[in-house]
Amino acid sequence: MSSPVTKSALRPAQRRLLRFVASIEFAKGIFVLLIGISAILLVHKDAWVIAESLLALFHISTDRHSAQLFLNFADDITDARLWAAVWLALVYSTLRFIEAYGLWKQRTWAEWVAFGSGTLLIPLEIRELIRGVTLLRSAVFVGNLVVISYMLYLLRTARLATNAVAGTAPSAESGK
Repeated sequence: MSSPVTKSALRPAQRRLLRFVASIEFAKGIFVLLIGISAILLVHKDAWVIAESLLALFHISTDRHSAQLFLNFADDITDARLWAAVWLALVYSTLRFIEAYGLWKQRTWAEWVAFGSGTLLIPLEIRELIRGVTLLRSAVFVGNLVVISYMLYLLRTARLATNAVAGTAPSAESGK
């Protein structure tokens, strides 16, 4: 008999799709962890000088508005903000790794985490789309809706299967 927390009844296509979502979550965790490591490397450094060097490396004129915004941002960075970013990146990436593990192992709790975290991002994604529709923003929004819908489908399917099994078992009230 399989463990009650594992969904052994998933079809191979469903399992592959669930593992694909787990891989995306794992990749997001790796990406944010790398950002956190980058923030650690900036501690006790002059971020403005590094930002100016990056602009020169990519042949971006410092006269451009976006370059000035980038330099102003770099000038405002403090060690305390960098450490806050490091801790935030560590917490976020840990959550993504745990979610990826749970989805890979077909755990129901991970489906709830994926559904909840994806749903929490919807207002932010809508705000970004209101600011301007781009291919990237649209793809992220649609991809998130697909993942949320799939998690909802898996959760509802599991609930219906549990109710069907419970309905076939004799209940305590039927003996009255």
